[in-house]
Amino acid sequence: MLPVKSNLLPTVSRFFEDDWNNLFDWTNRNFSNSNSTLPSVNIQENDEHFIVHLAAPGMKKEDFNIELKNNTLCIKGEAKENRDKENKDQYTRREFCYTQFQRIFNLNSSLVDSKKIDASYQDGILQIHLAKKEEAKEKPVRQIKIK
Repeated sequence: MLPVKSNLLPTVSRFFEDDWNNLFDWTNRNFSNSNSTLPSVNIQENDEHFIVHLAAPGMKKEDFNIELKNNTLCIKGEAKENRDKENKDQYTRREFCYTQFQRIFNLNSSLVDSKKIDASYQDGILQIHLAKKEEAKEKPVRQIKIK
């Protein structure tokens, strides 16, 4: 059986083979404290952007701090547990304690325009849009006339 060809395959293959490890450095600099889990990340690519989707349900946009320094994108989250002294409720078991995490990605400066990065938070998903540089965008097919 012949493999099915897809228009997406060259872009995805190029991204994974050539740029995946260069764009995002998956080192152990990502952490969460012992009372929480490290949020999962999905990375999507379209013609104009790389989009980082970070799953962090139950947080507010004020709980995040996103910084870019020397092509290193650092996403920090901290949700402080609300333990009012006036709250007299007693728990038989309490496991809600999602407090802090950090995810760090080294961005490939030849692919990402560091001046065009936007973030939004909705429905428990933090989205960071990393605009591609013009030279990193896929160019349309150009026909060459034979003389």
